[in-house]
Amino acid sequence: MLRRSKLLVLAALLGSSWACNTRYSASAFHLPADGDVERGKAAFLALGCNSCHQVSGTDLPQPAVQPPVPVVLGGDVNERYSDAFLVTEVIDPSRRLAPYPREQIAVDGRSRMPHYADRMSVRQLTDIVAFLQAQYRVRPRLPQYVYY
Repeated sequence: MLRRSKLLVLAALLGSSWACNTRYSASAFHLPADGDVERGKAAFLALGCNSCHQVSGTDLPQPAVQPPVPVVLGGDVNERYSDAFLVTEVIDPSRRLAPYPREQIAVDGRSRMPHYADRMSVRQLTDIVAFLQAQYRVRPRLPQYVYY
C-alpha cells in the first residue's frame, strides 16, 4: 500500500511539472526553455553534424562527406518546426526520411545519419534544437481571400 501511494505522489509531481512549461510545441512535447543558440552551434560542430549537413545562412565549414548529403538545414519554411519534430529527426533519423531520392539519403532503407540518442547529452540536444530553430525563417502567409 505504501508503494502505491509513493507512485501516486510521483505521478502527481510529474503531472504538475509538465503544466509549468511555457514553451510551445504543437505535439505537447517541450525541451527546457534555456536552449542556447551559440552552445547549440558549438555542439553541432563538436558532434560533427556539419561534416554532412550544410546550414543555410551560417558560416559553418562546408560538408565533406561523400557522397554529399542533400539535406540542407535552415532557410525558409512554411511553419515553425517544433521541439518534438527536431528531436525526433535527430535521435531517430530513419523514422521519416526526407523527401529526396532515397539513394542519396539512405542505405538499405535506413537513414545515412547515425542515431544520436546515445551520443549526446540532453543539454546538447536542447541547445542544438535552439540553434536549428534559429536558422529557419517562417515565410509570411498570404492572405486567404474568399470569393462569393
